[in-house]
Amino acid sequence: MKIIIAGAGGIGFHLAKLLSTAQHDIVLVDSSQDVLDYAQSHLDVMTVLGDATSLQVLEEVGVSSAAIFLAVTTLENDNIVSCMLAKKLGAQQTIARINKVDNLQRSFRDTFQELGVDKIISPSFLAAQEIERLIKTGQVTDSFDFEGGKISLVGITIQEQYNYIGKSIEEIKAAKNVTYNPIAILRGNETILPRPAIRIQKGDHIYFISPKSELDDLLATIGSRQTTIKRIMIIGGNEISLQVCRLLEDDYHITLVESNEKICKRFASELKNILIIKGDTSNIELLREEGLSDMDAFIALTPNSEINIITCLLAAQEGIKRTIALVDNTEYTHISQHVGVDTMINKKLIAANYMFRFVRKGTIEAITSLHGVNAEVIEYVVQKESRITKYNLREIKFPENAIIGSVIRGEEHIIPTGDFRLQLDDKVIVLALPDALSKVEDIFR
Repeated sequence: MKIIIAGAGGIGFHLAKLLSTAQHDIVLVDSSQDVLDYAQSHLDVMTVLGDATSLQVLEEVGVSSAAIFLAVTTLENDNIVSCMLAKKLGAQQTIARINKVDNLQRSFRDTFQELGVDKIISPSFLAAQEIERLIKTGQVTDSFDFEGGKISLVGITIQEQYNYIGKSIEEIKAAKNVTYNPIAILRGNETILPRPAIRIQKGDHIYFISPKSELDDLLATIGSRQTTIKRIMIIGGNEISLQVCRLLEDDYHITLVESNEKICKRFASELKNILIIKGDTSNIELLREEGLSDMDAFIALTPNSEINIITCLLAAQEGIKRTIALVDNTEYTHISQHVGVDTMINKKLIAANYMFRFVRKGTIEAITSLHGVNAEVIEYVVQKESRITKYNLREIKFPENAIIGSVIRGEEHIIPTGDFRLQLDDKVIVLALPDALSKVEDIFR
């Protein structure tokens, strides 16, 4: 399948990386030779230097034969125009990245579709939804939903008082009525697949697949005390923080700190239950004066990744139960568990993972990366009667560096054993290390 991506920056690059693993024909278009050179040296994709709003450039890259055209540059108007042109020239499906969240309204979406833009996606709104999930879930450091939220992939840091310390994976799975399944352990910088003999250590970061309705039971079983979040401090006034406030203001007491007076006035006019403070977001003394030590959660959303990380660390020293930092550098998301920040989020990665759901074709239903884990989590669909449906799992010779975390069969969530046999239309959630990806893809192809 031919996919053209306009914009080779953070979203475009990560999306191309995800799609290239699914063996698509990817073309990256950008007006910067530097970002194209970087992409060319790291990915097996075709790169074209040019402006995606140019009819000539679109014809040169063969947009008429494209199954999907994605416009993900930082310029919203360029994305919309290039999608309109691509659709007119014959692209089957068009997707545009937008910055104005208000354009997501249903009536506006219908207008965009009439103009030739099939889907619009806002990275800021997706990041805000991610923060909302993290705040409402409490103790987890990562949260990714499958099947419309029925199944969740969550990350939990094992602390000194937790019941799981010293227990083996075999002992954990042997408990009665277990509905969750550990699929990866991050121990320092090492990614460990949870084989039966592996024993849990203090500081391990464990990723579980679980029905969303069972997350409270999972946390209770681990021994994690329920974290009640009522008071939240947010620093940084931007589109993400505005959306976070809109999503949370009815259920939480929120204090927002922003240095720009104009932004403060805008927030005051658009929000009803938020205490807005004009002040230096990096001034810890100011934050203390505004009640930092009384907060249950601290969310740093300034444009400066380093300030976000440092203020989160200072907030943690003040006894804040939950810290979330927005980071622009995708590499920072891999160190959150090591430096003491509960969660670092990157809106580019969130948007790319979300877009992948719309461009999927064939056996892959969804894909995501985990903070610090050198692996991909992929949801496959069993689409045809193949050898994978004719043998039990232990007979298939699944790659050693991959693990099946869950099987979704209709409304049923199944933790498979070696005797389990897959069926047509089963959805299979797999974690695979890089050297096992191609072998897993061959099995499900």
